[in-house]
Amino acid sequence: MVLDAQALAALSQLDPSGSSQLLTRVMTTYRTSLARLVAQLAQARRNADPAALRLAVHTLKSSSASVGALALSSLCGAAEQAVREGRLEALPPLLDRLEAEAVRVDAAVLELLTDRSQPR
Repeated sequence: MVLDAQALAALSQLDPSGSSQLLTRVMTTYRTSLARLVAQLAQARRNADPAALRLAVHTLKSSSASVGALALSSLCGAAEQAVREGRLEALPPLLDRLEAEAVRVDAAVLELLTDRSQPR
């Protein structure tokens, strides 16, 4: 599963009646942030800018963990650590996997949002 069910359940618990549409709002905001951060990541990668890369993966790591995109969060953590340790040669395959997982996460979030917008 791309999105952790327990994390989604925890978010849903914050708005048990669903009247505030909290989960929908959080996931919509996350999706916007994901697109922005993946673009920043790609830019940092093109520019060979480790500081910008580290900032993008650090931010994405935290937000991904909070919405249950645990595999993406883990990949971000590994990329962040590689930059911190100066292991730049380890980054290309790691960033390829991270970008592929980001596509999967975006699709899963979109599916979740689409399902939630359907009449019940």
